[in-house]
This record gives sequence, structure tokens and C-alpha cells, in this order.
Amino acid sequence: MNDNGLLTVESLNVDYGDFRAIHDVSMCFPKGAIISVIGSNGAGKSTLLNAIMGVNKARSGRVFFEGDDITGLRTSSIVAKGISMSPEGSSVFENMSVYENLVLGAFLPGPRKKRDILLERAYELFPPLKEKAKQQATFLSGGQRQMLAIARALMSEPKLLICDEISLGLAPVVVSDIYSRITDVNETGVTVVLVEQEVKRSLDYSDYSYVLVKGRVVMGGLSDELDEKEVKDAYFGINQYA
Repeated sequence: MNDNGLLTVESLNVDYGDFRAIHDVSMCFPKGAIISVIGSNGAGKSTLLNAIMGVNKARSGRVFFEGDDITGLRTSSIVAKGISMSPEGSSVFENMSVYENLVLGAFLPGPRKKRDILLERAYELFPPLKEKAKQQATFLSGGQRQMLAIARALMSEPKLLICDEISLGLAPVVVSDIYSRITDVNETGVTVVLVEQEVKRSLDYSDYSYVLVKGRVVMGGLSDELDEKEVKDAYFGINQYA
């Protein structure tokens, strides 16, 4: 186990029946950093995240969080340890109000006691949510739904926030605003994992990056030391990654 990481993935393999979706993946997510996991559709990004969160069962390998082995734990237990995820597709409960969605995020005993404080933090981070607190989530714009999904994940007071494809289908100006909010979250001490398809944005906003191709890590390192062209070559499976 790598003791330097808040979360460490070691030699993880995940299968869907006879198909191996994740091949011997190892990653280290340093405490306090923003880490990008870059890959195209079908690269295995969501499968990896779901394995970390206990949704997918790993065939082999281990996942450690703050030095504890969390491999195979229930998702609720993993969240209780301090990991939360904003899933792909800005998933919210459409028939519930913004307020009700947020309250659901504070289901753990600790956050539940601080619910009002956490709500104010969420509203401060994403002001449109306060304006629409009583409105059903189904009437929110795409960007506002994404804000709500992230804010709901933060209601559990995570030490590690995983954001899966938070820019998907959103206008560039909205994406820039949301990413600036993610930076604000990180500055409060929350470690952030950004799972993205867009190479330049991933490198620009992160401290460390990993490139995932066909379920394998093919590149990783400090984001400002990685060459954007080489990352794109890896991303598109050029040369040795084909």
C-alpha cells in the first residue's frame, strides 16, 4: 500500500462476465490534491469509480482509504468513511425539490446534525440552488442539475469528492463556472477526483493526471509535466496504446 495517498488503488481488476473491463489498475490520489482520470467513452472510467465506491465488485486487487482496506465494503459504509461521488449525467431526484435533494445527501448521523450549516455552504457555493430551493429539480437547467448533484455529494462532508463527467452536455461558460466552484471546494481541503474526456481542461484544473485506455492506465504524473500531445496520443490509442 502507498502510504502517501488518501486513496490508493492497487492492481485492481474488474470483470463483467467474461469481459475484463479494468486491467491491473493502480493509482494514488494524494490528500488535498485535484486528480484527473482522463479517458474516452468505454475506457473504463465509470467502472473504476463504481469499483472504488463498492457498486462493482472487484475480481482482484485492493482499494485503501486513509490506510484502511475498503475493498468490498457496502457503498453506504464507504460514504461514511468520507468518500462521495457526483455520478455521470447530473443524476438528481427530479420529482423532489432542490432542498429535498440536498437534505438526502446529509443522511449520515454527523452531517444530519449539521444539516443547516451544510445547506448554507451549498447555497453559498452554488447561489442558483438557494434561489430555486423550493422548486422541483425537473425544472432546473442542465448546469443547475449538475450543481445540485455536486452539492448533494458535498452534504455528506466528504474528504474525497469524485466527480464523474460533470461537463457532459453543458455549455462551455457553464462548465467553466462549475470547474471554478470545484477549485473552491478543493481549497477547503477536500481532495477531488475529476473524471473527464476533455484533455486540456483536465490537465489545466488538476495537480495529477492518469490516462485510462481500454481499462488500463497508460500514463500518469504531475499534470503540468505531462505533454498535452502525448496525452492525446495515449487517449486516442495511438502507437503502443492501439
